[in-house]
Amino acid sequence: MVTEVPGSPVGTADEVEAPRFYFGYYLVGAAFIAQFVSVGAQNYIIGVFLTPMTADLGWTRPEFVIARTIGQVAMAVIGLFIGGYVDRAGGRRLMTIGTVILGASLFAMSYVQDLWQWWLLNGIALTVGSAMVGNLVVNITLSKWFVEKRGRMIGTASMGVSSAGVVLPFLMTGVVEEWGWRAGWRFASIGAMVLLFPIAALMRRAPEDYGLNPDGLTASQIAAGGGKLAQADFAHSITRRQALRMPQFYLLVLAFGMFTVSITVMLINTIPFMEDAGYSSQRASLMITVTSIPALVSKPIWGIFMDRAEPKRLVSFSATATGGALMLIVYSVSAGIEWLVPISFVLLGSGWGGLIPLQETTWASYFGRRYIGAVRSAGLPFSIALGALGPLVANFYYDAVGNYNGAFITVGISCLVSAVLILFVRRPDRSAFGAPPA
Repeated sequence: MVTEVPGSPVGTADEVEAPRFYFGYYLVGAAFIAQFVSVGAQNYIIGVFLTPMTADLGWTRPEFVIARTIGQVAMAVIGLFIGGYVDRAGGRRLMTIGTVILGASLFAMSYVQDLWQWWLLNGIALTVGSAMVGNLVVNITLSKWFVEKRGRMIGTASMGVSSAGVVLPFLMTGVVEEWGWRAGWRFASIGAMVLLFPIAALMRRAPEDYGLNPDGLTASQIAAGGGKLAQADFAHSITRRQALRMPQFYLLVLAFGMFTVSITVMLINTIPFMEDAGYSSQRASLMITVTSIPALVSKPIWGIFMDRAEPKRLVSFSATATGGALMLIVYSVSAGIEWLVPISFVLLGSGWGGLIPLQETTWASYFGRRYIGAVRSAGLPFSIALGALGPLVANFYYDAVGNYNGAFITVGISCLVSAVLILFVRRPDRSAFGAPPA
């Protein structure tokens, strides 16, 4: 049974014309907000709480950060099921349940007293809720609604991630300094639920379910020969089982895993890194904003190039910029070169700007959209395992040495290795794969 959605007719693609405003564009806006909340809750605001919570509760930094390592494991486990579910049923029910879990875990963290409570709430509950509303769900959905415009749309939607970096660290620093860290978690909980419940109601599985075509093409445009790329993309999609037998699958997992670890390490540790160098908490959090602005602005630009150029070359460029920026950050902060510090973070943000849209576009273009949720989910345990230990190792390094310099440089080298590795990944020959029975 087909359910009618606002602005979209019901029927087959040959029977109806697409509405003037394609419903897929509503989903781009929904994906923007969903990623703003989910990534913000997991990564962008945690650095704000590190110093006040460890000081108040008597924890070490590694003990605090273990929660995010646990979270990476939880993400790998639940991610195995999310992608296939979105392929079959869409994200609406999943996101509604995830919103409840995410909001409740954020609120409950305001009552934390013991480490096991923190690990359970932040490491498991928050991660599960965020995964059910976050970029895996919405980017799988957008990959089904867009093919020819996929890079631009995913790039635009992923601006929500960078917007979280622009807004949330500075905002939450003010809340925590004024009312304390417990009030900060309650504030985050209420804001997350207010934003996410309406977004969850908007989610839809695929355009074909509603008599629409990918990219908003009308029936007459399809009849005139349009949409061939989308048709081929669907017909020659690669299943999870087939993907797991391909070397390209594992090379992409490794390359993106080595790149992504830069985000998990820097979002948690930038604020304490800057505070240790003598910066105030407000100025330290401002560096996250400085990073996020170029990441935000560059995402649509990356998206335009993604629809016109080979994605892996763009990934290599993005990873190189990120690796170089990390080394420049260590040098400029350690040497006290004030004017170079913000420039280094701007370069970091420019490199990060391409990561999410490039990753999602690469996976979808290499393996097709029909089973992309199942394929992406299969890769999560491998890629997350690479990044799970990053923040924890960085903080053990801090405890042993007294600074983050060596840890940040190592992560920068990891990005440079990723930049080289991705260039050796060849596209699968998808012409050999027809669509298996549904």
